[in-house]
Amino acid sequence: MFFELIRLQYLKSVRSTAFAKSLMTNIFLGFIILLLLSYVLMAGLFLGRIIENFAEGQDPVGLLNSFLIFFFLTEFLYRYFIQSLPVVDLESLLHLPIGKRKIMHLLLIRTFLSPINIIALLLFLPFSMQTIAPEYGSLAAWTWIGAIVLTSWILHWFMLWFKQRFEDSTLGLLIVMTILVLGGGSSYMGWFNLGELTKPVFDLAISSPIPLAVLFLVFLGSYWLCYRYHVANAYLEDLSSDDEGRVRGQSIGFFSRFGLAGEMANVEWKLIVRHKKSRTYLMLSAFFLLYGMVFYTQPAYMENERLGFMLIFVGVFITGIFMIQYGQLFLSWNSGNFDFYLQKKDGVEQLVRGKYLLFISISVICFLASIPYVYFGWKILLIHAVTFLFNVGILIHVIIYLALWKPKPMDLNKGAMFNYEGVGAAQWLMVIPMMFLPYVFYLPFALLINEFAGLAALGIFGLLGILFYKKLSAINVNRVYENKYEISSSFRQEL
Repeated sequence: MFFELIRLQYLKSVRSTAFAKSLMTNIFLGFIILLLLSYVLMAGLFLGRIIENFAEGQDPVGLLNSFLIFFFLTEFLYRYFIQSLPVVDLESLLHLPIGKRKIMHLLLIRTFLSPINIIALLLFLPFSMQTIAPEYGSLAAWTWIGAIVLTSWILHWFMLWFKQRFEDSTLGLLIVMTILVLGGGSSYMGWFNLGELTKPVFDLAISSPIPLAVLFLVFLGSYWLCYRYHVANAYLEDLSSDDEGRVRGQSIGFFSRFGLAGEMANVEWKLIVRHKKSRTYLMLSAFFLLYGMVFYTQPAYMENERLGFMLIFVGVFITGIFMIQYGQLFLSWNSGNFDFYLQKKDGVEQLVRGKYLLFISISVICFLASIPYVYFGWKILLIHAVTFLFNVGILIHVIIYLALWKPKPMDLNKGAMFNYEGVGAAQWLMVIPMMFLPYVFYLPFALLINEFAGLAALGIFGLLGILFYKKLSAINVNRVYENKYEISSSFRQEL
C-alpha cells in the first residue's frame, strides 16, 4: 500500500491540467535550488580557510564547534518558513479506506526528501574531510559530521511537530530570533559565547561515537513524536475548523474609523492572519527590520560619503518592506473572491482603498519599530523619516500600478517559500523602481547642493504625494475598473 500511494501521487501530478505549467516552474525552481546548494558546497569547501583568516592562531575545529549552535538556530528559522506537511494531500487521502498510519508515514517521508536536509552535509562534510580527518582520523571525521547531520534532521521532525502543535504560532519563532540576536551580540562583544553550551557534545563526537549514538536515538524518538502527534490529530473536521477559529476577534478597531474602506482593510488583515502564505510575508517583514544591522554596523557605509547614498535604499527597504512584499501581489491575494467585490457597489474601489490603508498603517509601524536605529546616529533616523514619507506618498502608488499589470491567481493556503503563484513579469521588474526611483528625487539635489538637500527633496515629494493621495490612488482605482473583466477572467483560471 505504501508504494501504491506513491504511484497515486505520481499519477495525480502528471494528469493535472496544469502539468505543463508546473513542470516549467519546477524546472526553474530546480535550477535555483541547485544553484543555491552549489553556493553552500562552495562555502563548505572554503570553510576551513575562512575560519583561519578570521581567527588566525586559534583551533579551527574547536572554534567551529563553539559556533555550531548559531547555525542550528538559523536553521530553525528558515525551516519555520519553508518546511510544512502536505496537508492538501492529507485531506484528499483521509476519506479513503486506507490506514491512517500508512498515509502519515508516506507524508512524513515525503517531507524528509527535501534539499533542506542536505544543507548541513554539504556545508560541513568538506571541512571534516579537509581538517578533521588528517588530524583526528577518518572515523572521527565521520562521527563528527554524523552528529551535525543528525542534529539537523532532528530539527526537521521537531519543526513539523512544532508548527502543527502550536498552529504556526510566532512565539517560538520570536524566542529563537531573540536568542540568536542576543547570543550573537554577546559572542561578538565577548561577554558570553552561547555555543559553549553545545560545544562539548561536538568535541566529544570527534573522540567517541557516544554522541552519534545518542543523537541517532533522539532522531528516532523525534520522528516517533512527530508521527504519533499527526496520527492522533489527523481528522478532516480539525483541518477544516482550525482556520475558522484562528481568526476570531482579530479585527483592528482603528480601521473602523475609515468607513467601508476601513472594513475592507479589516477583511484584508483577517486574510493575512488566516492564511499561511500571507502570514509568512508579515513575519518576514518583521524579520527584515533587522536589515539595517548589515549596513549601519559597517564603517565603510557610515563614514564614506561615496557609499553613504546606499543608506537611502536601506531606509526605503526597512520602512516599506511589507508594502513592497505584500503589495507586489496586490489583487492576487483576492483572486479567489474577486467576483464578490465586482458585484458590490463601489466594492472594487473600497477594496483598493482598504489595501492602501493597510499598507500605510503597517508602514507606520515599521517606521516606529526602526526608531531604535537612532543609536547609529540622528542621520539614520532622518533617512528613515524621509524614506517613510516617500514610500507612503510616491512609491506605494508605483508598486500598486505595476502590480495591476496582468495579475495572476494563487492559492493562499500554500507556503510562501519557492512558491511563485501570482508572480508575473511585473513582480520581477518591480525591484527597478524600488531601487532607483528614490534616487531620481535624491541625487539631483544631493549632487548640486548637499546630501541633506537631497533628503529634504525626498521628504517633500513624499509629503506632496500624501497631500494628493486621492488623485494618485484614483489612477489605480480607475485602472482596476478598466480591466476588471480581464482580471476576473484571469483569476478564474485553474492553478
